[in-house]
Amino acid sequence: MNASTPSSVFNPTAALAQFASQLRASNIPEAVFRRCEDLFVDWTASALAGYNARAVSAIRDVALGQGPQSGPSEILGGLETSSPFCAAMANAAASHVVEQDDLHNASVLHPATVVFPPALATAQSLGISGREFLTACVAGYEVGIRVGEFLGRSHYKTFHTTATAGTLAAAATVGRLLQLSPSQMLHALGSAGTQAAGLWAFLRDAADSKQLHTAHASGAGLMAAFMAQKGLTGAQDILTGQQGMAQGMSSDADPGRLTDRFGDRWALMETSFKYHASCRHTHPAVDALLKVLKDHALNPSEITSVVARVHQGALDVLGPVTNPQTVHQSKFSMGTVLALAAHYGFAGLPEFESHFNDESTIAFRNRVTMMLDPEVDAAYPAKWIGKVTVTTKGGQVLEGRVDDPKGDPGNTLSRKELEEKMQRLSDYGNRLNKDATNRLLSRLWATATLGRLDRLIPKDDLHP
Repeated sequence: MNASTPSSVFNPTAALAQFASQLRASNIPEAVFRRCEDLFVDWTASALAGYNARAVSAIRDVALGQGPQSGPSEILGGLETSSPFCAAMANAAASHVVEQDDLHNASVLHPATVVFPPALATAQSLGISGREFLTACVAGYEVGIRVGEFLGRSHYKTFHTTATAGTLAAAATVGRLLQLSPSQMLHALGSAGTQAAGLWAFLRDAADSKQLHTAHASGAGLMAAFMAQKGLTGAQDILTGQQGMAQGMSSDADPGRLTDRFGDRWALMETSFKYHASCRHTHPAVDALLKVLKDHALNPSEITSVVARVHQGALDVLGPVTNPQTVHQSKFSMGTVLALAAHYGFAGLPEFESHFNDESTIAFRNRVTMMLDPEVDAAYPAKWIGKVTVTTKGGQVLEGRVDDPKGDPGNTLSRKELEEKMQRLSDYGNRLNKDATNRLLSRLWATATLGRLDRLIPKDDLHP
């Protein structure tokens, strides 16, 4: 697709807007549609799992209190419906609390939680077909990922990229559903970018801001698109222009990432699924540790120390979490995550809920340290290598390494594994029984064939 703009000075933000506006289903390879369906299933599982979380309930209650008590858009896992804005906020918060939603490595962006909530809410309100819904979601992924890559590593050190780049991803998704022109889409991105926010400070206090980040990004992006449709103007170069996002939020922004191989490179295909229920920065080390335990038939009690060899981004995000006080905060503690994986073979939702503060978990956690590894750091964020050094009571020093953690494109989850993950997360959320979950899966796999995207979960299928 042509990325040129009518301006005499090339504006990559305008090129991004043009791409999102003019993307058509016929431009998208079928493999990308199939992958988008996989990601939609995976996102739905996370939203169901997070419905009852305390922070999610607070955000949902406030949204419903400010908006209509009923409307065209479904709040997944509940009987409630509301406006697209309120439903998007509620579903975005729910899908980002159990730490099982997807991640794009190079942008360090969780695209699903800021693309699917506003897409589903808007599509249900407008009676959009399944294929058009998926087309809009592809547009959102492509825009959000490129913005995240553009903002770079310096941005991620302070800002939660899913909250910032995610606001533009949401705007592009909804703008595509509204069939905005390239000019209108540019206004939508401008209005989204000026609202983009989200700081990592919450990790130091075990605060609930991470769910607020995705709720705000989804809602603000959605409203930016609807307002652009009504004629509200936004900055014409919110990304690379003077006093734009790069100038205020990054010291290593790369404008070339914004227009990288439109129509040839499908960034959506590079997205990883999360296998463990923890911050993605912990996953490479978890898989490397599990490999050591398996290869050497080790018991966790035999281990005196573990050094997780990590990239700088992991140190920035995980480093402040030394004594986690809540289940959610513990998912950002490298020691806790490695302890649970070592003791139970998997750092899943039940393991965190039941054992994050056990004496054995704390004891193992205190034997874990992180160290910056030049090789791992040089490969990041394009590749997330896992390396650990394990020392045993017998004096053995064992090295573990994985180049493609479970869930990465090179070691992805099959549809069978995605269905199994859906069942696990659905059981955890306790909103659907097994038969109802299977019926939901059948509907989700058929998304591309739907003439109209209506309610995904019949009210009769929900637990009281």
